[in-house]
Amino acid sequence: MKKILGLTALLLWATVGFAQTNWKTKLKEELPLLGHRNWVVIVDSAYPLQTSAGIETIFTGEDQLTVVKAVLTELKKQKHVRANVFLDKEMKFIDEKAAPGITKYRNSVSSLLKGMSAASMLHEDIIAKLDEAGKTFHVLVLKTKLTLPYTSVFLQLDCGYWSGDKESALRKKMGGK
Repeated sequence: MKKILGLTALLLWATVGFAQTNWKTKLKEELPLLGHRNWVVIVDSAYPLQTSAGIETIFTGEDQLTVVKAVLTELKKQKHVRANVFLDKEMKFIDEKAAPGITKYRNSVSSLLKGMSAASMLHEDIIAKLDEAGKTFHVLVLKTKLTLPYTSVFLQLDCGYWSGDKESALRKKMGGK
């Protein structure tokens, strides 16, 4: 019995270790393929497993802030994409008494996103956007061990070398088409 328990523990440890390195590899492999309208999402442990065809979920086995930092670091290396950041609107309204650690998390994620503008939307509205995007585009969801509510970081990718202003000017030049 001890051998079975030991083997089970070893397999679980190996699986978590593989997940931890595998998500980083997967991210590095996929980022060059991703473009505008794709998403990379870092979520807490209770985030639902979505079933839209284009949504891929990977359990990282890691702390959420570690994953957010790693994803932002990899995104900065990409010239072809940049991220539009969305956070759950609900997170602003959760107090420390209801979710111990939420204040520290809010401050930490704000620090990681420094210099980036982050829009707040209701959690259900963002999930609906992902469901819709997943019908046509790839969405990579990186699930973490975090157990705080409404702490997801949604990164909607956009073109890194073409701005919204440039697109508007082009459409105007084309007669609004």
